[in-house]
Amino acid sequence: AGVTDIVLAVNYKPEVMVAVLKKYEVKFGITITFSVEKEPLGTAGPLALAREVLGKDDSPFFVLNADVTCEYPFEKMRDFHIGHGNEGTILATKVEEPSKYGVIVTQSNSTRIERFVEKPVEFVGNRINAGIYIFSPSILDRIELRPTSIEKEIFPKMASDQQLHTFDLDGFWMDVGQPKDFLTGTCLYLSSVAKRNPELLAPASEEYVNGGNVLVDP
Repeated sequence: AGVTDIVLAVNYKPEVMVAVLKKYEVKFGITITFSVEKEPLGTAGPLALAREVLGKDDSPFFVLNADVTCEYPFEKMRDFHIGHGNEGTILATKVEEPSKYGVIVTQSNSTRIERFVEKPVEFVGNRINAGIYIFSPSILDRIELRPTSIEKEIFPKMASDQQLHTFDLDGFWMDVGQPKDFLTGTCLYLSSVAKRNPELLAPASEEYVNGGNVLVDP
């Protein structure tokens, strides 16, 4: 998708991540910047902290929550975002029980977001925020360097200004913030690999494969 710079917002033992991830700069030809928070800045504040990198030109940038796994549609999402020309795009996934989540409501026959409804009592839709976004740099003008919630403070204003769209995710999605959910998410990922790139999986004939999908790190 043309990504050349990665910014990691961290506040706990950043030196450990630096030691581990720096080698990947050379491997993938990218630049990794560690944006260290002296205090937790919420889900929007880190963008203001990384303004120098994110706003260095007019290129849009992705924002990812670290605790989700899915089939990441970066190129399709980028093309969609550039196509509508507005400030932001939220990746959305459909759920069976929307009453447990904050639901995205779009304008009629449009991808433009009208509003958000937290844990709706009556059905208003089944699309929820999947925790992956792409923004134009102009969003940085909305965010101050302080603890800020992008979901509660920034997105509603963007929707009111008609600057926010939704892009539907095809395939699996899972919040993997808890150990048991991480295991479920790993199984979903391996099932996706089996469908899309089965050649990457270990052959079932291998003695260490005892059913299921197995991926061996080279």
